[in-house]
Amino acid sequence: METKNVEAIRSSQHAHSRCGSGISSFLPTSTRCIMIAELRWKIFEQIAPPDMPVGRLLELSTWRMEFELTSMRKDLLSLALTCKSFAGPALDLLWRHLGGVEPLIWCLPQSLWKKDGKKLEFQRTMTLDDWSIFCKYNHRVRSLLNKCYKDYSTDTICSTEIWRALNHPPFSLPLLSNLTSLTWTETSNETFHYIRLFVAPKLTMLNISVSSSFTFSPTEQSILSSIAKSCPSISHLDLDFVRYGDESTELVENTTTLLQSWSQLISSRTRTVSEAAITYLSNSPSLRVLKFTLPSTVISVDTQKLLRRPAFGALQELDIECKNMDLLDAFLKQLAISPKVLSFTITHGVNSAQTLPALISRLCNLCADNSLQRVQLSITDWPAIHNTSIESGAFRPLFAFRDLRKFNFMMDSRCVVRMDDADLVEMAKAWPLLEELLIPGYSQAGHQVTPHAFVSLLWHCPRLVSVAVPVDWITIDYSGIPRDIPYQGFSHNAVSELVFRGSKIDNPLRIAAFISAIAPNVTSIEEDEFDGDSRDSGWSIVNSIIRDIPMVRKQGMKMMLNGLMRRSYNHRAAQQGGCR
Repeated sequence: METKNVEAIRSSQHAHSRCGSGISSFLPTSTRCIMIAELRWKIFEQIAPPDMPVGRLLELSTWRMEFELTSMRKDLLSLALTCKSFAGPALDLLWRHLGGVEPLIWCLPQSLWKKDGKKLEFQRTMTLDDWSIFCKYNHRVRSLLNKCYKDYSTDTICSTEIWRALNHPPFSLPLLSNLTSLTWTETSNETFHYIRLFVAPKLTMLNISVSSSFTFSPTEQSILSSIAKSCPSISHLDLDFVRYGDESTELVENTTTLLQSWSQLISSRTRTVSEAAITYLSNSPSLRVLKFTLPSTVISVDTQKLLRRPAFGALQELDIECKNMDLLDAFLKQLAISPKVLSFTITHGVNSAQTLPALISRLCNLCADNSLQRVQLSITDWPAIHNTSIESGAFRPLFAFRDLRKFNFMMDSRCVVRMDDADLVEMAKAWPLLEELLIPGYSQAGHQVTPHAFVSLLWHCPRLVSVAVPVDWITIDYSGIPRDIPYQGFSHNAVSELVFRGSKIDNPLRIAAFISAIAPNVTSIEEDEFDGDSRDSGWSIVNSIIRDIPMVRKQGMKMMLNGLMRRSYNHRAAQQGGCR
């Protein structure tokens, strides 16, 4: 009997297949193509928001991007309403990345919920019909960003009653069974409990940040333990367990415990960690990205020995924050890695001017090869002594890294970099692939490069997009606008962002004319922030002129073409008249 049923089903399927293929053979080629599921998905992906977690997308977001994302979502909704075959893939892409659970609530009958100010509330109990609607969309969500904070937020926030209702679904948790990325931000002790609703076994990315009033009790520690057990595949971990810079033992211990729960971490970004956590991570064969804060005590000699090669053997990005240079130097002392990105932040810059050359030499020694592509050094809270200076020659050991793409040296207004034309040109020749060079300078220094050196920088580094160097514009400021294009028509078409701090100018039009000729695609010039009122520096006027010059050029080009066409027409007319 079962054999006959199986044969009947196969016969029916075969007949349906023949019928379907017969029908499709009469359809246009374009229609037959769109019936292919894989091709349909590829086409829909072209108009869908980028396939990245919502938290990461928000980091890159601009007002223009927000507008484009809204338009993309509307297009996907239109596709979903077009026909049944479009609905599935369009809805999958529409719900793939979710910036909160509120959109799921808004899809439920309006008799269930109401909006009171910025708070979303339930007016009645959820029924099975409500849950069936919820289940039409929940399985489509792959990443979720839940903002738990209430103060200073313009976003809609779910009430406690909604969270309690979601805590009792008619099916087994998690609420979003296919979730792979979860971001839980600014959580309080109350909202932290609800993270359990979304702890899915498929999770590979987890980002948790706590509010300033958050405290760890046995309940919170139990939830963290359950996350570690329920999500064995976590590979990207971001933990922000901090209270106004507090390095309490409980926060460090909980961070350490969580880190040691996963053996296949690819990315780890945390606050202060213990030496035990550092040692554990150093033995991870898959770790590519590491960001943390060093403890306020110097790392022990025994731990330093454990950080010898092959510790952090796969590491490509290293980002460390610490209070002073000594803490960083002790950590790097025995390290030998092959990173592409190095970023260090010193929060107490006392004596940094004297110790910076030694630190840079240490950086060069820790890099086992020439793979380094990005270096960022940030030093804040310098001693209250003005005109503290650093020689640009301190960066010279880094010139060995010929593949460097980005160099960013940030300091506050109490420190300046002493740089001349020869230093800048040497730097440009050493880093021909440079895309970003940020060494802001200030007028107190009296050490700025000339416009000629600035042009040389652009000439030697054709890929530069963003530049911040201290330039003395006096030679351009007090010269008239030349008839000829400066530097024999040389122009750098890649650079779009410039920062010129510490240079007050008297003739913004002359400066704008020079910059627009050398770098015609510049769209932004950042103004002075530290030397008095930025409105008096003249750079705000340069910024405005720079934005208008491309339109003036287009108008001039059209006028010239129109003139040529009129002369050509008059010439032809004269020739024809002479022939008669």
